[in-house]
Amino acid sequence: MCGICCVVTLCSQHAVHDFFNEDILYCLRRRGPDSSKQLIKTASDLSYECLFSGHVLHLRGLMTPQPLEDASNNVFLWNGEIFDGVHVGDLENDTEVMFHHLALCSSEADILSLFSSLRGPWSFIYYQASRHSLWFGRDYFGRRSLLWQFSNEDDSAFCLTSVSVYSESGNRWQEVPASGIFKIDLKAYATTKSLSLTLFPWKYRCTEKAAEDIFINVLDQVSKDLPNHISLAMNGSKLCLTAPVIPLNKTISEASGEYPGTNFSNIIHMVSVETLQGFLAEEHKKKLVHQFIDVLSEAVKRRVLFLFRDEDQKTREVTSVPNRKAHVAVLFSGGIDSIVIAALADKHVPLGEPIDLLNVAFMMKEQAKQKGMAKKHTNWEVQLDLLCPQESCKDLDAKTGAHLSCFDVPDRITGRAGLKELEAINPSRTWNFVEINVTLEELKKMRQQCINHLIYPLDTVLDDSIGCAIWFASRGEGFISNQGELKPYKSPAKVVLTGIGADEQLAGYSRHRVCFKKYGLDGLTKELEMELDRISSRNLGRDDRIIGDHGKEARFPFLDEDVVSFLNSLPISEKADLTLPQGIGEKLILRLAAKEFGLTASTILPKRAVQFGSRIAKLESNNEKASDTCSRLKLFSVDEL
Repeated sequence: MCGICCVVTLCSQHAVHDFFNEDILYCLRRRGPDSSKQLIKTASDLSYECLFSGHVLHLRGLMTPQPLEDASNNVFLWNGEIFDGVHVGDLENDTEVMFHHLALCSSEADILSLFSSLRGPWSFIYYQASRHSLWFGRDYFGRRSLLWQFSNEDDSAFCLTSVSVYSESGNRWQEVPASGIFKIDLKAYATTKSLSLTLFPWKYRCTEKAAEDIFINVLDQVSKDLPNHISLAMNGSKLCLTAPVIPLNKTISEASGEYPGTNFSNIIHMVSVETLQGFLAEEHKKKLVHQFIDVLSEAVKRRVLFLFRDEDQKTREVTSVPNRKAHVAVLFSGGIDSIVIAALADKHVPLGEPIDLLNVAFMMKEQAKQKGMAKKHTNWEVQLDLLCPQESCKDLDAKTGAHLSCFDVPDRITGRAGLKELEAINPSRTWNFVEINVTLEELKKMRQQCINHLIYPLDTVLDDSIGCAIWFASRGEGFISNQGELKPYKSPAKVVLTGIGADEQLAGYSRHRVCFKKYGLDGLTKELEMELDRISSRNLGRDDRIIGDHGKEARFPFLDEDVVSFLNSLPISEKADLTLPQGIGEKLILRLAAKEFGLTASTILPKRAVQFGSRIAKLESNNEKASDTCSRLKLFSVDEL
């Protein structure tokens, strides 16, 4: 993974460094701590100047500083992972492989064919010197961040970067839409002093939509957020990238619960692990579940093995090396998504290597603790012997004589229960359950110091809650249990697996039940189609910036192209059944998969969003809507904090 940046100016008006902020450089270096390099290209006859800045996190092959430049003066910046589609040898670096293939491209169609063949997350910037062209873009799902900023008409400059800094003044940064690949003719830009973007959009291999319709829709979506003086045009040849996944199957069978008004009360007893076993007795269902397990397992395998390790770690052999460090971590709540990812990682990570389970909790308020003690914990046993780093955070429950920690949030309790299930599946694995405890004071401090810049340009209450939770979780600083005692620990893992994409594809959100009740399966199918279409702008750019800030790389197994294509091939009724109660009906195929490889109580846990499970949503304000603009993300002086 890398931090990449390119600034283009017209030399006659501004020096390129006028637009390259030291704060941005700092953020880029945090993403790529292993190598930093800059390169300036000028075309004196055309009076444009380009600054390329590359910052590398070394994960695969030989260490390769960026930007890369070849004998033809082409320049390449790459922030991605090639998991399939283009061959990358064990000792090869995918940045060099991509640059080599780009150099062989003799036409626009060749470049589009190359990027269409890739499987894995990416964003890139490519300067094609002979044609004075600047190409850039993000993968189909937008799994890697790329932002753009356009100066006003007089300044004639623009910038592309993986991450920026929050600013209340000046021109606003925006995420580059994951709608296709863009090209800028720098020769025309320098001549006319007017910036025009050419778009090459994504298109399904087999689609009934006419090319004209695709172009019109994409142009409308992208151009509405551009400044008025920036023009956007479709490429003259009407060329498209080929989408790496198949379209969503919208088939609705008569027997698939087309009656949204189903009464749950008469089947409430079905919420049990035995219920799942009953589904698996059906041969067709069991076959689909095993196909799903196979494709998801392969996705996880690629994401845990495509990673530099010592020579003796290339196999799953148990070695005698003590205290081996973890290379892979999982954002872990103990919920169905994260525990499935962890269980599959266990199948492929070398046996002698620990796996870090990153579990974040925000300190509960007094009121919330008292409320929690008054409740009967029927689903999950409260851990009575939890050690809390701050003794003052303990309260005594007079009825039970139990200490309830101020960090015993729902995700901590389910996380510990999930740990026990994983230990039962593979007791020989070292599972580092990292308890990451965040106080209100630390949350406020780190939000103002860096997290607000990473969430930017997103700005809602939901972005704040999720962004802060993921930042602290992926940092990996907390405590692990060592012979019954909590010891400080910082996860050394450079790869962080996350379960994002499961809810979007498998009807996991509560809004999906609301939609199903109102509009039936047809409405639900349309909602799920929209979920994947907007996941780049709602989640993935933000999460990449957040996790990348720690010099770690986010990897998303549920958004593997083969996983998405498999799930897209199934009618909705094979993936979820929202006539069934919570804890069973949503993400049904995933719950069945979990049951098949030995998980138990976690298979029927209802969805609980990270902002609620970690209790960050309750920490500062209870009177906000998720979609509200978050005032806490604005910059304040030290005195105001």
